[in-house]
Order: sequence, then structure tokens, then C-alpha cells
Amino acid sequence: MEAYRLVEPEVCEMYDVVLLVEQELSEPDANRVVELHQDMPEPVKYHVLVPCHNAEAGVEASISALGTADLYGPGLATQRQDLAEAQKAIDTEAKGCTGRSVQRLRDLGQEADGGISHDRPIDALIATVDKVNGQEVIILTRPHVVAEFFHLDWTNSARRHLGVPVLHLLEHDTQKAASS
Repeated sequence: MEAYRLVEPEVCEMYDVVLLVEQELSEPDANRVVELHQDMPEPVKYHVLVPCHNAEAGVEASISALGTADLYGPGLATQRQDLAEAQKAIDTEAKGCTGRSVQRLRDLGQEADGGISHDRPIDALIATVDKVNGQEVIILTRPHVVAEFFHLDWTNSARRHLGVPVLHLLEHDTQKAASS
């Protein structure tokens, strides 16, 4: 006869999903994302990542691309304060977008966190997936016909760089829905 043996309950691993979003997660989009995972046996945690435009790098890249960096070089240095203020406004908006998106998921009873990044979106996505041990990526974007045609979009880049499932969803157009 076998002695009594205590059976340990199975440890429920967390299923981590990284969401790369261009703009605030709308209520219909949050519902759609959560519905995708409603039958998961383990708890799901969402990690919202919002890429944040780098104002200074954008201006400098534009000037360099035009070949006029020498003309604006000294003037650009005096505009750094304006760029810093613009960057602060951009960061504030991105943080607000992230916070509202995370709260929308939490309001649906989900565990969620989020952050912004000034890195290239794909680099930030790869780093986030590595950091949280993400098992799935969902990329929510507005339609980008030209980028998708030339395979320059985030989804194709993510699929080339990550070893996890990558799902591309198009965001609901809340302005169109409101006017209908």
C-alpha cells in the first residue's frame, strides 16, 4: 500500500501578451483583445507598449535628409529648448494614452501594465517581449496600405525577429462609428 502523498496544486503560469499600439486602445479594441484569450487555461497579463515619437531626432533626420544641416546647424542648437518642450508634450500624451489603455483592460477584469518607448517600435517590442517573457504579440494599427504593400509594417518586422505568434489587428475607427 502506498503512503499518503500530498499533491501540490499545479502552478498556474501567467500568459504574457505584449500589445504594440499606435494610439489609445478603444473600448471595442480592448474587448476584442480580451475575447481572444477568454478560453485560456492560465491567467493572461497584457503589456501595452506605445511608441513615442522622438521630436529632436525627427527634426534632425529631416534636416539631414534635405541636405541642409549645415544651414541650420547653429540655429538648431538654439531650438533645443523648443524641442524639449515638444518632447515633453509628446511624452505626456503617450503616457496618457498608455494609462487609459491599461485602465480599459483592467476595467474588463484583466491584469495589465504599460509603458512608452522612444526606440524604434520593433526594437522596443523585441526588448519588451524579452523582458516580460511574452508568449504572444498583438499589434494594433490603423490601416497602412503603402507600408503593408512594401512589407515595412511592424507586423512583418516582428514576425521576422520574434519567435512568438504575432497577430495584426486593425484598430476600430471610433470617429467613423460615432458618425454612423
